[in-house]
Amino acid sequence: MVASPPPSLILGSTSRYRRELLQRLRLPFESVSPQVDETPLPGEAPATLALRLALAKARAVSQLHPNAVVIGSDQVADVDGEPVGKPGTHERALAQLRRMSGQTIVFQTAVAVVRADTGFEAAELAPVKVRFRTLSEAEIEHYLRLEQPYDCAGSAKCETLGIALLSAIESDDPTALVGLPLIRTCALLRAAGLDPLMGAR
Repeated sequence: MVASPPPSLILGSTSRYRRELLQRLRLPFESVSPQVDETPLPGEAPATLALRLALAKARAVSQLHPNAVVIGSDQVADVDGEPVGKPGTHERALAQLRRMSGQTIVFQTAVAVVRADTGFEAAELAPVKVRFRTLSEAEIEHYLRLEQPYDCAGSAKCETLGIALLSAIESDDPTALVGLPLIRTCALLRAAGLDPLMGAR
């Protein structure tokens, strides 16, 4: 008997942050853009939105690659129950950080794994509590000019200078805040039939 090769792995995202995180697992993978509308539904809670989009991204790519194990992920900042996504512009980033100054924000990071050939589909949520310092206008402006974190939910990159905006981070999955909760990702990959540890190169 010849062991069948492991299924191919696809990250349903073109985010460089998620690619860099997934590379830590030393698994061969490719990145495919999921082409999913990320507009929140009316009244949709941040956690529900993050889970829905993570699944939608994984499903969209899985339809094109039914024999692969596909990872989808999404992150939404929860500010008083309102979903806050990527600012896109300097002005929106300013408004986001002004609003978050001195507050505790929950970053809802969801990961989903879909494998169409076996019918496997599952998703997990990894909430991260982030406490922002009380920030001056000058601090916010200086940070944004240096980092330009306009492609990050909540306008802060904790893995670089954005850590200086914060007073505390609470999480049981330490890479969740960057965009892909690797502990949960590994568990979902194992459940889908792809063991990260045994497949690592």
